[in-house]
Amino acid sequence: MNDALVEARQLTLRYGSKVAVDDVSFSIPKGRVVGLLGHNGAGKTTLMKAMVGLCGGAGSLQVLGMDPRRQRVPLLQHVCYIPDVAVLPRWARVGELITLMSGLHPAFSAERARTLLKRTSVRLSDKVKTLSKGMVVQAHLALVAAIDARLMILDEPTLGLDVISRKAFYEMLIDEWCDGERSVVISTHQVEEIETLVSDVMMLNEGRLALSISLEDIDKRFVALGHDATVAADMAAAHPLLRYRVQGGSAALFDGEPPASVQALGRRIRPSLVDLFIALTRAPEAERTQF
Repeated sequence: MNDALVEARQLTLRYGSKVAVDDVSFSIPKGRVVGLLGHNGAGKTTLMKAMVGLCGGAGSLQVLGMDPRRQRVPLLQHVCYIPDVAVLPRWARVGELITLMSGLHPAFSAERARTLLKRTSVRLSDKVKTLSKGMVVQAHLALVAAIDARLMILDEPTLGLDVISRKAFYEMLIDEWCDGERSVVISTHQVEEIETLVSDVMMLNEGRLALSISLEDIDKRFVALGHDATVAADMAAAHPLLRYRVQGGSAALFDGEPPASVQALGRRIRPSLVDLFIALTRAPEAERTQF
């Protein structure tokens, strides 16, 4: 039985005259937290918009078994899309927003929203314009997490927040919304922060899908070897994906098992998501290899 919430096959999307997403195929099962990673202009926002029917293209895209363009109204009863999680009407009180949501969305629970707000420092009587950006984000997530949806799509949800606010946001998201049945897609540039949160990653590089994999399978597929400077030339000769600095020396990242003779020159270390991201979507300004 197919439990995929999102299914894309040979999907191509345009943004104006530019091909923003180029012939990508992927599947997002239920119960996953997917990090959608890519440099600016990689196609992340266009792909997210397509998932909620805001743009279309060639190929096939199914979300919850529906065509997002043709069945957008019923789809949005089960999908939450937040393009900027810190935007709420500044004139409203938080309690008024709960009342408003109760009238707008049939799957919204006012009681659950109030319960979630108790995890924050936000009060029902607070006006949005008096809240800090971090508090607005917490209030917004409480409202969204009170919707009984199956898929949440978040585009740069913690952009511009301090580290404490970002941590609070992700803790509430994982603790209060993810339940093994729902899935979340998070687009972010803060790769190192989501590594402990996500179950899967999708990496876009200039519109192409560079990688779609679970974190569990990353450790099975990719090998990183820490090594001394004396064997740097031998490591380079083995054509790793990336050579980079680590504490105490250097490292080389390989797609698959390098030859035994190469493995003998170094020691296995765990490749970080940041290192893998740079290796597969390397932009000139992100180049870290300096030997």
